[in-house]
Amino acid sequence: MAIKLEMLRCFTAVAQRGSLADAAEALGRTPSAVSMMLKQFEEHVGAPLFETARKSRLTPLGRLIYDEARREVSHFAKTVSVIEGMARSEFGYLRLAVTPSVASVVLPPVVQAFVAAHPQIQIDIRDMDSGAIADELSRDRADVGIGSLPEIDGMTRRALFSDAFGVVCRADAPLARDWDSLTWSDMADHRLISNGMCEMITDPDFQPILAESRMRVPNLTSLLSLVREGVGITVLPRMALSQAQSDLVFLPLTDVTARRTVHMVTARPAHLAPAVQAFTALVAQMQGAAQLAVEPVQDR
Repeated sequence: MAIKLEMLRCFTAVAQRGSLADAAEALGRTPSAVSMMLKQFEEHVGAPLFETARKSRLTPLGRLIYDEARREVSHFAKTVSVIEGMARSEFGYLRLAVTPSVASVVLPPVVQAFVAAHPQIQIDIRDMDSGAIADELSRDRADVGIGSLPEIDGMTRRALFSDAFGVVCRADAPLARDWDSLTWSDMADHRLISNGMCEMITDPDFQPILAESRMRVPNLTSLLSLVREGVGITVLPRMALSQAQSDLVFLPLTDVTARRTVHMVTARPAHLAPAVQAFTALVAQMQGAAQLAVEPVQDR
C-alpha cells in the first residue's frame, strides 16, 4: 500500500494533539477512522510511531517521520491555497502588451483599480507598437493586447474607444493661435516629425505633408520631447496627449476624417486564465461606466 497524504495528515494531527479523540475532532473524522488510518501508516512503515497506545509520545522513528510529514502536509496546504487563489483571481500572472499612448494615458486608472481588487497578481506591462503587440499575442507571449489591432485568428477583439487625429505642438507655437480653423494645409510650412500612427491617416491632404517629413520618431516619449524643444510638430490621436503636459497642446483639425480605434485583444474567453478574465471583465466594467478614458485634453 502506498503512503497517502491522508495518512500523513492523520499522523501529524495525532502527534500534535496527543490523542486520537482530539485529532479526530480537528480533522472532522471519527476516532475509529483516524485510528484505522494511523494503523495502516504504521503497517506500511513497518514499525510503531508512538510509544504507548495513548499516542502521547512519539518513538525516535516517529519523531523523524513527524518532521517530514509535517512539512509535506504544510506544503500541500499551501499548494491548495495557491490553486484556489488562482481560481478566485487572487493569485496569478498577467502579461499586458500595449501601445505607448495607451500605457501612459489610458492604462493607469485601469491598473490602479485592478491592483486594488487583486493585489497578489503579478503584472508585466510592456509598451510597443501595434504590429509588435499582434506578434506577441500570436506567439502567446502576452495575455492581453491593447492598441490599434486587427482581427487575429482564434482571438477575441473588443473595441474600447476611438479618437480623432490632430496637431500636437508647443503651447506657444504659431499654429496654436488660430487652432479653431486649423486644416492640413496650415501644416505645410512647419516641420513635421512623423510617427508610427501617421500611417493610419489616409486623408489625401495629409499625404504630401507626410511625404515631405524628414524625421520619424516611433517612441512617444522621445517624440514629445522633440516637440517640446521646438524641433517640430507632430500628429497624434487626441488621447495620446495627457493633461499633465501643459506645455504642449492638442489642436483639432477642421478637415480631419481619420480616427484611431483602440481594441483589446485576448484569446477566446474559454482559454483565459482567471487573472486575465478578471482584468478583461474590469476593462469592460470601466468602459460601460465611462471610466476607461481619461478626461479630454483641454483645447486652447
